[in-house]
This record gives sequence, C-alpha cells and structure tokens, in this order.
Amino acid sequence: MSNDDAAPPAKPKRANGKSGGRKTGGGSAKARRKAGRLGAVQALYQIDLTGTPVETVVGEFVAHRLGEEIDGAKFVAGDPQLFADIVRGAIHRRAEVDSVLTAALDPRFPLDRLELLLRAILRAGAYEIAVHLDTHPRILISEYVDVAHAFFAGREPAMVNGVLDHVARALRAEDLARPDPSRTPSQG
Repeated sequence: MSNDDAAPPAKPKRANGKSGGRKTGGGSAKARRKAGRLGAVQALYQIDLTGTPVETVVGEFVAHRLGEEIDGAKFVAGDPQLFADIVRGAIHRRAEVDSVLTAALDPRFPLDRLELLLRAILRAGAYEIAVHLDTHPRILISEYVDVAHAFFAGREPAMVNGVLDHVARALRAEDLARPDPSRTPSQG
C-alpha cells in the first residue's frame, strides 16, 4: 500500500474566520501523534457509524475536536497531518486494509462482525503498519494497544496486540527482526 495519492489535509477555517492556529493542550510531538491516532480512531468510528463522508469528518475533527477545550478540560492538540493521513488512508485503502486484517483474524471473529470501535482501531493500526515505514511496527502496535485501553477494559487490547502483531509479521517481518529503537538497553 502506498500513500502517494492521499490528498494533503485542508487547513480549515475556525469560527473566528482565521485558518490554522495552535489549539489548546500543546504537548510534545509524541503526545500530539498519540492524540492524532486516538482522534483518527474516533473519526473512523464516526464514519462507519454514520456514513458521513471522509472529508466532512476530517474537516470537522481538525477544526473542532483535535486539541480543543471540552468542558473546561484542555486536551493535547493531535497532529492534524497524521490524523488526516490515517483517516483518509484507512478509508481509501479499506479493501487492502480489510484483506490484511481478515488474514490476521481468527475465522471465528470475522472483521464485519467485530464491534465498530474495535474495527476502527484495527483498521487504523493496520494502515499505519503498512504505510508508515519510518515508524517501527512495535511502536505502532503499542500505540494502538494504548488506544484500545482507552476504550476497553476487557480482552480487546490483547486482541488488538495479537492481530496487529500478525499484520506486522505479514507486512514488515524484517522490521520486526530489528530492535525497537524506542527501547534502549538500560545502562548499568
């Protein structure tokens, strides 16, 4: 799966008529990527649930949800480029992503019978593993297990771990053989 035909994210206009701008919550680049991935899963869920067009949902999230203050709580501003890439990519390459996921899933639990939110997490993770070759697959798996923990308290995070590990072994076995750069040996 290549990402060559993904359109760049549009800079939405805010309510005050200005475009772009920094939203509340700031945060490190890592925290913004985490928030972008979480937002992407929520957007994919919304698209699946409501059938709202991709660009409508992307625009709405970028303009109103990523890093906004909600009920007095400030949230880290999600990385809008990563967010939009994941949402657009997972949707535009849904057939490819679903094929990879179907091969990774236990036949007793077909993709179309999974809960919508779990399916959104798996699609986002599989898409990123397939196209974000600059990020070690173990990091991506860990990120999506964290997303699953944000929504589920049962066995779903373990399922996300297992399915995305299978996807990574199918698509990026050589990368999995290399050490995860985020884990450096402890110095004694």
